[in-house]
Amino acid sequence: MSESTATYSPLVVWHDVECGSYRADLPLWEELAGAQAGPVLDVGAGTGRVALELARAGHAVTALDREPELLAALAERARAEGLRVDTVVADAAGFALERRFALVVVPMQTIQLLPERAGFFASARAALAPGGLLALAITGALEGFEGLPDELLPHPDVGEAAGWRFASQPVAVRKFPHATRIERVRRATAPDGSVTVEDDAIELAHVTGERLEAEGRAAGLEPEPARSIAATADHVGTEVVLLRA
Repeated sequence: MSESTATYSPLVVWHDVECGSYRADLPLWEELAGAQAGPVLDVGAGTGRVALELARAGHAVTALDREPELLAALAERARAEGLRVDTVVADAAGFALERRFALVVVPMQTIQLLPERAGFFASARAALAPGGLLALAITGALEGFEGLPDELLPHPDVGEAAGWRFASQPVAVRKFPHATRIERVRRATAPDGSVTVEDDAIELAHVTGERLEAEGRAAGLEPEPARSIAATADHVGTEVVLLRA
């Protein structure tokens, strides 16, 4: 991360730190985009981790996210590289687009962040061209932990910008009946050494590939054999559910 903190918001900085370095899924999205040979919609695009990679490969990409600041950062990065990526500010839980897409990708467990999925599936089905493909990434099982001493915690996600240093430390993974809560402590260290600390948490709904396939069928989509993305040293494995229009 090399951008100035004066250029982008804290929302952008932390998104880059916590999500921007993950690359294990990119070959699959590129494979699917090449096979579909048409425009791609990236849902929950953030600052463009997937959208920019697909645009570099020559695909026509539209990036959808509910956070305009993240999309503004994406658009600036696309311009800097001479890439075209269209952006749409909308919520994945329900959106309406005039354009139709050969491929709709939903990376990084975005689908598990939604409070309900019926609106998403209706929107995605409407956004797909005939024969188009919807690809949904869901996380593998996360090992729960809490109250660990610092030396046993997972490695933090880190980044630097304009002399600032950023570290996002996972401190707990708590299992509940319907979701897993991931808790982090974010530390921003200024050039003068002063430190700002804040807590952050997300909840990932417990959902299986079979459940998503059933919900997709209810929306008029047909399941195809799922794909998988292998675990890395820092990330659990991922299942990618495929549904055909």
